[in-house]
Amino acid sequence: MHEMGIASALVEQLAALARQHCAARITALHVVCGAMRQVVPEALQWAFAAASAGTVADGATLTVSEQGVTGRCRHCGQQFAAQIDDYRCPQCSVADVEVLTGQDIVLESVMCEMQDETAV
Repeated sequence: MHEMGIASALVEQLAALARQHCAARITALHVVCGAMRQVVPEALQWAFAAASAGTVADGATLTVSEQGVTGRCRHCGQQFAAQIDDYRCPQCSVADVEVLTGQDIVLESVMCEMQDETAV
């Protein structure tokens, strides 16, 4: 299950962000996963809950959305929504495509609680 590796990387990134911004706790995050990564949102949420236990992101709400695959035909230049199992250009039917979107995993947003700066 590659979702556990993704979840672990998210927790590391969140810990670094919390340190950088003096956040006490991460409460929510939104991740956009490219369709080509074939991430199962429920599996990522489960893996994130396990990976974040005992960290600054423990109990944070993870929402996941999918970004479709967009390609550009190298033969005719047509840009189109591709499918993982079908890269044929709808204009010229050539299956030689440059993938433009759908390969990345992006930490889109993070919500956190800040440390009480007045506490001693």
